Amino acid sequence: MTRVVAQGTFDLLHPGHLHYLRDAAAMGAELHVIVARRSNVTHKEPPLLPDRQRRDMVAALDPVDEAHLGHEEDIFVPIERIAPDVIALGHDQHHDEAAIRAALDERGIDSDVVRATPREPEDDDEVLSTGDIISRIGEERC
Repeated sequence: MTRVVAQGTFDLLHPGHLHYLRDAAAMGAELHVIVARRSNVTHKEPPLLPDRQRRDMVAALDPVDEAHLGHEEDIFVPIERIAPDVIALGHDQHHDEAAIRAALDERGIDSDVVRATPREPEDDDEVLSTGDIISRIGEERC
């Protein structure tokens, strides 16, 4: 059985998240998703929604077999516990694939690192970014 891990912030779920998770699920038989803790999100604005709420929303999606909160100090702790065959990165995530592979090698974790495919908007109104959702709310409601 091929076990896949996807990870992300998943704040304000949108069709891009669902595409990423469907793509990741297609890479194996079992999909585990690690939801980043707010305290670990340093590369962009922190999530609006609480950690557990974001995890619970991701867990409710059909492609997801199990959703986990990330570790507070070491992002590789859940990876070691889950022992995935594949780590699926989002097509636009900031992660350096070579650095991830090196960290996995250092820890003796044998996982492939693969980028998910992008999803283009189906029309001009579709929003595939949490930041864009927040901007649109600001423009239309404030």
